[in-house]
Amino acid sequence: MPRVLVVEDTKVFANLLKRRIESDLGFDVTHTASLAETEEVLQRGDETFDVAILDLTLPDSFEGEIVDLVAPRISSLVLTGNIDDGLRDMIWSKGIADYVLKEGAQNIDYALGMVRRLYANAEVTVLVVDDSRVMRTQIQKLLQVHRYRVITANDGAAGLETLSRTPDVRLVITDYNMPRMDGFEFTREIRKIFAKDQLAIIGVSAEGNNLMSARFIKMGANDFLNKPFVSEEFYCRVNHNVEMLDYIRTIKQMATTDHLTGLRNRKYFFELGQALFGRLEWGEISMVVALLDIDHFKRINDIYGHMIGDRVLKRVAGVIRTQFPEPSLVARYGGEEFCILALDVLPGTVVERFECLREAVAAELVPAGKERVSVTVSIGVCTRPGESLEAMLRKADDLLYKAKDAGRNIVRMDA
Repeated sequence: MPRVLVVEDTKVFANLLKRRIESDLGFDVTHTASLAETEEVLQRGDETFDVAILDLTLPDSFEGEIVDLVAPRISSLVLTGNIDDGLRDMIWSKGIADYVLKEGAQNIDYALGMVRRLYANAEVTVLVVDDSRVMRTQIQKLLQVHRYRVITANDGAAGLETLSRTPDVRLVITDYNMPRMDGFEFTREIRKIFAKDQLAIIGVSAEGNNLMSARFIKMGANDFLNKPFVSEEFYCRVNHNVEMLDYIRTIKQMATTDHLTGLRNRKYFFELGQALFGRLEWGEISMVVALLDIDHFKRINDIYGHMIGDRVLKRVAGVIRTQFPEPSLVARYGGEEFCILALDVLPGTVVERFECLREAVAAELVPAGKERVSVTVSIGVCTRPGESLEAMLRKADDLLYKAKDAGRNIVRMDA
């Protein structure tokens, strides 16, 4: 579980912050109220923290000593009642990720957003491309304060080679003036491979002007920064672009995912299923199509209520996903019915695979107050390639009804 260290001597504010982090983010919080107490916790070494939130003024720390103690070890935010240029410069010089003003609920929300962002950044890879070693190092250090994973390249050509080896890069920060391949050409080449909703690009240049910014964006960049830039603006732009990618990913996931079970929805099933069926026709893959229905599901809803019915749906979905992980495609087809497009299942193991699924569902006991509800499923499996995906689904549906007619909790196949 993610862990946050909160160093704050005002008890009311500390409790509010702790409660919000635990309830809103689900992170575990350790609270200390002084420099000495914090030092003791860190020296024990029995807790590893992902993020720290530090009050700048403590009973035994008036000159930022708490920052010197914690920031070199943990990505940190600082809490302050006011901010001026001197304090801001001190904060950035000591490698602090950000500052939060202690002014109200809105600032608490901002702090929680930053904690979430800093924790998530550990899974985000950023590629920094600049022919200046000094600039590459400077940007890399800034990004590492925010827990980003950073890789570097010294020009656009090297950057493309790095991207080919590291396809999980989500943000590229590139200079304009570089040998072999400049920032414009590099950006244009990236956009031949990655769309804007897959990978963000921030152009940077010491030759910055309105035309430079416009040209970078027309080439496909998401944003632009003039050199030299201040740390605060750099972080705002970087985080903004990464968050936009997160929002787009979330929207796409919501559009293709069943909100209750977390499985793919019917729409996505047909979109991807049609593409996979094309590969089946070309002999690139083998495919088995199955429809699964929870037996007597209406009776479960009538007896135990829809909340327990939803719990059953989630539990059955989890069993199916475990039994048929990716690359197989599993979707909620509608109501209590699920569809499985099983890929590369060996012909001699089809019966065994679906019997194991049926038995695994039957072994589940779903909590319902003081009771435990057991459920069974009936499954129809089409193993023979049809003229279309829809034809295979119709065959699986016919077999499903035969399983129901035969007494339920049965697998029926066409071979």
